[in-house]
Amino acid sequence: MATAEKTKKKKFRGVVHVLPERCKGCRVCVEFCPTGAITMSDGFNSRGFHYPEFTYPEKCTGCELCGMYCPDFAIYGYREKIGEGE
Repeated sequence: MATAEKTKKKKFRGVVHVLPERCKGCRVCVEFCPTGAITMSDGFNSRGFHYPEFTYPEKCTGCELCGMYCPDFAIYGYREKIGEGE
């Protein structure tokens, strides 16, 4: 046991869903994402605002800060058990 290494396997992954039409491009979600999993899109929604994209899913922890701080409820995150929905 002294020399044996334990390999940690992730049990959960973070998932983020974006509702582009609700977004006003304030970037709050991007600023509060602690891992940098969310970036702003180059595209525009129908109101003329850039909206966030879930660019780096492998970085997401599912902390839900993006959704907690979004003033327009345009984004939400959650933790999903690995193996679910696959």
